[in-house]
Amino acid sequence: MSAKIAKLLSRTNPSEQQIIKAWVRTRRSSKKFSFLEINDGSCLQNLQVIADAALENYSEIKKLTIGSAVIIKGNLVASQGSGQKWELLAKEIEVVSQAPESYPLQKKRHSDEFLRGIAHLRPRTNKYGACFRIRSAQTHAIHRFFDDKGFFCLHTPVITGSDCEGAGELFQVDSPGGAFFGKPVNLTVSGQLAAEMFALALGTVYTFGPSFRAENSNTARHAAEFWMVEPEMAFCDLQACMDLAQELIKYLVQDINQTCAEDIALFKRFVDKTLDNTLAIIEGSDFDRITYKNAVEILTKASHKFEYPMAWGRDLQTEHERFLAEQYFQKPVFVYDYPKSIKPFYMRCNADNLTVAAMDLLVPRIGELIGGSQREERLEVLEERMHSSGLDCNEYQWYLDSRRYGSVPHSGFGLGFERLLMLVTGITNIRDVLPFPRTPGNIDF
Repeated sequence: MSAKIAKLLSRTNPSEQQIIKAWVRTRRSSKKFSFLEINDGSCLQNLQVIADAALENYSEIKKLTIGSAVIIKGNLVASQGSGQKWELLAKEIEVVSQAPESYPLQKKRHSDEFLRGIAHLRPRTNKYGACFRIRSAQTHAIHRFFDDKGFFCLHTPVITGSDCEGAGELFQVDSPGGAFFGKPVNLTVSGQLAAEMFALALGTVYTFGPSFRAENSNTARHAAEFWMVEPEMAFCDLQACMDLAQELIKYLVQDINQTCAEDIALFKRFVDKTLDNTLAIIEGSDFDRITYKNAVEILTKASHKFEYPMAWGRDLQTEHERFLAEQYFQKPVFVYDYPKSIKPFYMRCNADNLTVAAMDLLVPRIGELIGGSQREERLEVLEERMHSSGLDCNEYQWYLDSRRYGSVPHSGFGLGFERLLMLVTGITNIRDVLPFPRTPGNIDF
């Protein structure tokens, strides 16, 4: 059984013979020794290997290049040099494959733009290896959070005939001849409508899966394929929904500092010098809550010059969201009770008949991180909203049935997983937290 470098480096004492399967990061050779820095992807830190010239295949070892794959048998011993606690004294080194000198990831810092062009290789770099280990850890943390709270995990359809948002930015799906489903279908933009059905049966559920939006946008915050976390809760109003959203974000930040300390330190040092302070504020403070009306007043009175002037009835732009979170409140803030004219049909109408019980969580550097609402549980109000939104109620009878049979107040939200990763790493472009980003004109991998 092969050992993982991450576990070896965390040991408190030397060990018997180990087998390591890894890739060469650097090599320095002399007549008597070769020093290899190897990494198996399990952690940020490399393991130094000492290869004695007495090894049978030393002439081959001396030719190892960056990116070459090796299997090494040896003993973990206390390091004689500085910078590492342990090193591996090699007894055998098998060269599995030798990378050519043209291997594109040499020992230097590469730009993000260059690495996007070789997205299949960029996980081998320190930055992107750390990023995707963090992505994995945050995935596990999300499942752990909801499981601990008694939520049931739900897998909602990727192919659907429903348009949850009503914005029309859908990827249409078809089969040869176009008659497979007997009606137009598309890739989902949200699992919310299906999650509502299950929340009204199981109480609390959440989905965590891919979403698709055919928005022709090349901004640093948008991608055509992205992942969403969407909890849905029966007998839950908007305030309780915001409570859960705050608890989730604080939990995830706390978890990343505990489970990914080495990887997150790389981002604090090299990517965003303010990241440590940002994460500390999120973990240590309660998030503010203001109405949309209050947000408009703050923005219209601000001395800050916005590209898009703000007024009642207009949706918040990214510059508005970031101003509120970064400059005015200097921490995350919920904005709630938006005009119903700019929100989807399923959000609950407030008593003023002008606003709906919707909320967005705005965070520094990102803007909107979470969007959610209390859902409209009243059948006649929901039907009226669907008619005014141009939706055919006959196509949504299954959805309306949930309001006919045992309807209760219920709420939920959607967390953009990639935006969360941008928040906790300081990475500024969504393309760099996706393994293989899908954006307009880009599907190379």
